[in-house]
Amino acid sequence: MTRFVRTGTVVVAGLAASLALTACGSDDEPGKGSGADPSASATPGPDGGKDSGGGGTDAAALEGTWAGLTGGKNVTVSIAARKVALVADQSVCQGEVKDMGGAPMLALTCPDGGKERTMGAIDSVDGTKLVVSWEGGAKDSLTKVDPGKLPTDLPSLPELPDLPEVPAP
Repeated sequence: MTRFVRTGTVVVAGLAASLALTACGSDDEPGKGSGADPSASATPGPDGGKDSGGGGTDAAALEGTWAGLTGGKNVTVSIAARKVALVADQSVCQGEVKDMGGAPMLALTCPDGGKERTMGAIDSVDGTKLVVSWEGGAKDSLTKVDPGKLPTDLPSLPELPDLPEVPAP
């Protein structure tokens, strides 16, 4: 029972972090609001940043919240202003998008010591799908979530077992 509570707490905390980062994203017009246009500091790919392959991916194309299932477990990645928050299984990790050899990589630190998702290469990204291969062996295929909305295709929590009757005092 405590495990479900802890897992639920981690998921809720992660989704809250994802929404907070998404709120930091921009519906503003370029040049207005809280910062510079994200594409101004990003390294565009050979075709102007619209490349769906990992080698020339524009870091601005990664912006947003992405969610999906890997191995039957929820994975949520939120990226805003080159900052990254990830919730996967029972880990909550954070980091940033770094340029490694001209290609953006997700470099994360997990306070719980998790190593499965600490350095991720972008295999592909388009307007609706993000595929990340992690050095720890995992490969996540994620779908973009509308800003300000929680994903709706997440599995429900398992049924709780019947609890014994509490004796009357």
